[in-house]
Amino acid sequence: MKMAVIFAMNQIVSHGFGIFLFAALVPMMRESISLSHWHLAAIGALTQLAYLGGAMLLGLLGHRLDTARLSLVAGTLTTVLLFTMSQLESPLFITLVLTCLAASAAISWVTIVEIISRYARSEQRSTYLSTASSGTAWGYGLNGLMILLVVPVLGWQHSWQIAGGMGLLVVGLTWYMLMSLKKPLTATAEIPESIIPASKLLSTICRERTAMFACLICFLVGFTTMPFSNWLNTYLDQLALPVALGGYTWATAGITGMVAGVLTGRLADHKGHGVALLVTLGGFALGLLAFVYDPGRFALVAGFGYGLMYFPMWGILAGWIGQTYSSTATMQISGICMVCFGFGGTLGNLVTGYIRDITGSLDAAFLTLAAVSVLLVILALWIMNVSPKPRPVQPAI
Repeated sequence: MKMAVIFAMNQIVSHGFGIFLFAALVPMMRESISLSHWHLAAIGALTQLAYLGGAMLLGLLGHRLDTARLSLVAGTLTTVLLFTMSQLESPLFITLVLTCLAASAAISWVTIVEIISRYARSEQRSTYLSTASSGTAWGYGLNGLMILLVVPVLGWQHSWQIAGGMGLLVVGLTWYMLMSLKKPLTATAEIPESIIPASKLLSTICRERTAMFACLICFLVGFTTMPFSNWLNTYLDQLALPVALGGYTWATAGITGMVAGVLTGRLADHKGHGVALLVTLGGFALGLLAFVYDPGRFALVAGFGYGLMYFPMWGILAGWIGQTYSSTATMQISGICMVCFGFGGTLGNLVTGYIRDITGSLDAAFLTLAAVSVLLVILALWIMNVSPKPRPVQPAI
């Protein structure tokens, strides 16, 4: 479990701090730095493109790279950039640093998928992957603590420095852990094609059932979760509901995500990935349907479903892909899955905005998101039916 915990710490640094700390600190940073709405829009667009670019890079070229070394390089770069953010006052340089942080975060996660898929035992792989992916939720929580405890006393610059200090610690722990790894525990002989050539990657995703459905799930998850997170507070304001309700909803999502990784990962390893996906995607769909029915009453239920699904889903899905493909091919497909997630989120936001413009309300938009979440449940049911049953773990003699 040491590997899962250390990689979860990597997710705290790369995603929790590298991607989401700026969004948490931007109101305080704008008091001393002239960040305009144009700057914020540019940062949002460029970081999204950089994240997709990092994921695409690993999907196409990851099989030619040393993932252990690349993981350390990404962690070191993230740490340096986090320290750098505390010293910047130019909106241009802030935008460039945040763009690099987003690309580094994508690279970090895809390398984590490859390393865990290669070295973890098959009966523990999904637990390790979903635990690692839930590190992002812990990053959410630490960001909130820094806003409450660090910024009022020391200022926003020290928040970036604390994040960089944790990054330095995590790089050291990751280096020590990677040096202690010996030969892979997973048998590569059981998978005939360990690497997918870049020229065949897209055709593999279009032709092979597991890869195609994994990418489709990520596309639909992006289509539903990104508009939900971006438009939630706007929708609550439209309904004249308390502003604090949005805060409580996201707190619920973060707390749920902190514990969901280990629990749903163990469920995947012991009962099957289809069961785990059904629980997580089903919880998200039920939360959205309840929220659409009565937003004021069930907002926290939607937050619970979001946290249950979004944070551990990446690990569970990577574990399911790893049942069919080698660790390297799993990394490649996971990179394309992240790209599909980004495209789905972009389309979901455009559709939500369009519905808001033509109807003057977000009611129909959130109903659309709930309907799409039901499609995810149908896909989970299909995976549960076609996936092989997990073999019971043989006790050591």
